[in-house]
Amino acid sequence: MNIAIVILNWNGRELLERFLGSVVEHSAHLATIYVADNASTDTSVTYCKEQFPDRVTIIQNTENGGYAKGYNDALRHVDADVYVLLNSDVQVEKGWLEPMISVFETSPTIAAAQPKIKDLKRPTYFEYAGAAGGYIDALGYPYCRGRIFDACEEDTGQYNDTVDVQWASGACLFIRSERYWEVDGLDEDFFAHQEEIDLCWRIKNKGHRIVAVGDSEVFHLGGATLAAANPKKTFYNFRNTLFALVKNSAGSKYILRILYRLVLDGIAGVKFLLEGKPKHVWAIIKAHFSFYGHFPSLLKKRNTLQQSDDYYQIRAIVFHYFIKKKKTYRDIL
Repeated sequence: MNIAIVILNWNGRELLERFLGSVVEHSAHLATIYVADNASTDTSVTYCKEQFPDRVTIIQNTENGGYAKGYNDALRHVDADVYVLLNSDVQVEKGWLEPMISVFETSPTIAAAQPKIKDLKRPTYFEYAGAAGGYIDALGYPYCRGRIFDACEEDTGQYNDTVDVQWASGACLFIRSERYWEVDGLDEDFFAHQEEIDLCWRIKNKGHRIVAVGDSEVFHLGGATLAAANPKKTFYNFRNTLFALVKNSAGSKYILRILYRLVLDGIAGVKFLLEGKPKHVWAIIKAHFSFYGHFPSLLKKRNTLQQSDDYYQIRAIVFHYFIKKKKTYRDIL
């Protein structure tokens, strides 16, 4: 099986200096490693060429199209059975790749997968961006085994199994190339954040499986592109969730779900205001107006996609977390 690890870079020399070496050391015997550069203006490409001239292949994109367009542009130049979309701030260790390859070799119905994603700053804890595999509730709120909203669990081996999930994290996303292009890759209207949830939702709607693999783990620094405190992240997260709901949610009641979600977004805005974060309130407002502007094109995409029967493991994660005060995945189930 031909594996390609593709690391998207934009002005990230410091991250490449810190993390690329671990990827080369623990992966080059099983995979081809690429750095896809989004038109950087720093010396990160020069660093890769000088330090790993024979072990890392550079793909030079002509513009910074964000995560979605950046990967779409780069992956057109990659010939592989399985792509690994790996963030530049992920540290890998010996043996991380073998369990992931095994699930693809033994299970042809699996289209995408992720390892456990741990917090590099707190190595015994799961990291926000994917933890041990992702789900969404009926209103589009993402949550994970090991992470509900901002509450991350300590890894005590409770999620060492391999299970079907609704989405795999874009921080370390394994995906069959055939399935990636079957759904036309990442949606470039998303630019960044939650585009992997939309991608996985479309793949699930085609009837394919997505799994989290507990035998493998990586360590994610997190916040290297946009920190949680950055209003731009708030904008993309709120807007892109609405995008994904319109495109992929099955049935005629999706409009009601959108309306409920807009109301809850308003409540979140009030919370930000009370916390003294007016820039985040403005980010939510801008996210909604951007959503309204994109709504006609989202409907066109919806009409060309196949919506499967809805499956929500938990229908209202907000209720369980904020009202019932259940903070862990196992408490909520």
